[in-house]
Amino acid sequence: MTATATPKQDIEFASRDRISALQLERLRWSLTHAFENVPHYRQAFDAAGVHPTDLKDLSDLAKFPFTAKADLRANYPFGMFAVPQERVSRIHASSGTTGRPTVVGYTARDLDNWADLVARSLRAGGVKPTDKVHVAYGYGLFTGGLGAHYGAERLGCTVIPMSGGMTERQVQLIQDFRPDAIMVTPSYMLTLVDAMVARGIDPASTSLRTGVFGAEPWTEEMRSELERRLDMDAVDIYGLSEVMGPGVAMECVETKDGLHIWEDHFYPEVIDPVTGEVLPDGEEGELVFTSLTKEAMPVVRYRTRDLTRLLPGTARTMRRMQKVTGRTDDMIILRGVNLFPTQIEELILTIPALAPQFQCVLDRPDRMDRLTVRVEARPDADADSRGRAAADLTKAVKNRIGVSVVVDVTDPAALERSIGKARRLIDNRG
Repeated sequence: MTATATPKQDIEFASRDRISALQLERLRWSLTHAFENVPHYRQAFDAAGVHPTDLKDLSDLAKFPFTAKADLRANYPFGMFAVPQERVSRIHASSGTTGRPTVVGYTARDLDNWADLVARSLRAGGVKPTDKVHVAYGYGLFTGGLGAHYGAERLGCTVIPMSGGMTERQVQLIQDFRPDAIMVTPSYMLTLVDAMVARGIDPASTSLRTGVFGAEPWTEEMRSELERRLDMDAVDIYGLSEVMGPGVAMECVETKDGLHIWEDHFYPEVIDPVTGEVLPDGEEGELVFTSLTKEAMPVVRYRTRDLTRLLPGTARTMRRMQKVTGRTDDMIILRGVNLFPTQIEELILTIPALAPQFQCVLDRPDRMDRLTVRVEARPDADADSRGRAAADLTKAVKNRIGVSVVVDVTDPAALERSIGKARRLIDNRG
């Protein structure tokens, strides 16, 4: 325990032996809870020939079957719940844009743990109990807004529950209420920055000193852009509704070197996304989570589809996950080459004439896949600068990623603006 840690924070700095012992104890409970109370897990365990009592060591978790989003949809709406309805205090759900929504439930204790973990995350990210926090994540069935809200309140902050959208009003209230921190997707923060500039406001002049950005992959180059333009600390928060919501992992402001996973509540694995084999720490693959304390809806080896690697702890003893580089479901395979929108973003932000607003458009003229990168010019870029920028980006993509693309440099503010997660990939191939 460090000199500055309170008893409640002690676990963040505990020895690996203590963390592992707690994980094993809680993992045994969680597997048993799922097996005894969720028909899907009983059937899946039986089909795999495993029983909760087979878990003798943490490594034994690899014997148990995965859970995928399709399993949650197949059990829509409440088939994955492990407690009776009268114990469910809240229900959240995904948007369901690609099929049935995935539904998650929380007991009162689950909600209490969630608030604690978001508060822990905010404190690690540099937010103080005396701060005013502007929450621009969407409220409602999406977990972002309410998860951020109750966590900030638990920390002791004054919460401004703005939600998403109404960009002009967001800017006005940031000016008038003078929040210290903002919780928002990085792409929508760029939209707010553009709106500030359009009103003649220098984004660096606002009261904001901490940006807690999550809900979509973003790069180190994007961090530099946000910190430069807003004169703030930009830190990454990670979560997903199927596992809890925001607050599963958090970047510490003093290191900004990846997100510490709160391993006392979530057991992480990284697997080969093709074979399902568990990979050693340090190797990149698909992130998998098993909940250790969730009552209403435990999840066992949930495949997140996020690509990352597990690393040793630094600012905390709990392991870190590298910033998510992409998702298995937004990977573009272009003429045999795999690439992610974040790789394009990284290159765009090295070219001074280009703004970080972009879209990757896939189509298939003449039976051959083509990728067009539509990217906005910065307001001060003239026609010559735009032409050179297009050539530079085309060359950079070819040299760094190994594929040819078409680059279309548009006027500023020409692309659709996000009020939540950015739509970076448009697939018109039919």
